[in-house]
Amino acid sequence: MHKPIRIYFVGAHSTGKTTLARWVRDQYGLPMISEVARGVLAEMEEQLDRLRSRLEVVDRYQTEVFARQIGAEAAQPGAFVSDRAFCNLAYAAQHSTILGRLAADPRLERYMESVRTGLVFFIRPHRELLANDGVRAGVEWDEVVRIDGMVKLMLELFRIPYIPIDCLPMQERVRLVERVFALAGVEPLEAETELEWPSSSVELKPRGKREGNGAAPRAENGASR
Repeated sequence: MHKPIRIYFVGAHSTGKTTLARWVRDQYGLPMISEVARGVLAEMEEQLDRLRSRLEVVDRYQTEVFARQIGAEAAQPGAFVSDRAFCNLAYAAQHSTILGRLAADPRLERYMESVRTGLVFFIRPHRELLANDGVRAGVEWDEVVRIDGMVKLMLELFRIPYIPIDCLPMQERVRLVERVFALAGVEPLEAETELEWPSSSVELKPRGKREGNGAAPRAENGASR
């Protein structure tokens, strides 16, 4: 890698962000900042369905998730890959009352400036990927689309350059990420060993093919094969 670079995969839940982030971690040897929401939820000893019915708890939860994401990135001064950035603010806009307060927080602008200088991939939703992860606010398609729209709004509002990933197959997603990384000077880990075809001294011939006068080939001892 020529220089440290922060790589973000942002978007709604159930879009495949974590899968891609783990692939980057393994292929490029980057530290991965995992989702902090699950840790916050566990520390609060809350369940998602109960949390959503208590507004004051939702506000505290979303505020802590935002602060925890900033702290996790600050603790990693070099290059890293993260399976989210400001994504929880899209959920805060839907399920809490803290967004106005956070918008006035100077930490938000500083954080968005940091994200702006990173490499941001915006993963778009597909119905085929919907799954209940036990943390995000449901897996209904309408909800996913709303969060997707809110993430896009924030990308545009804070003038964050991003690369959209609209395709569904993992192979195509990986090829796109590889190409962007190559242009950005992000180099993968060197392969430890090269794959080689096994050598063989046996000459393979099509089954049933006859030699010479049409007789079946014979082994050295004269017995038919």
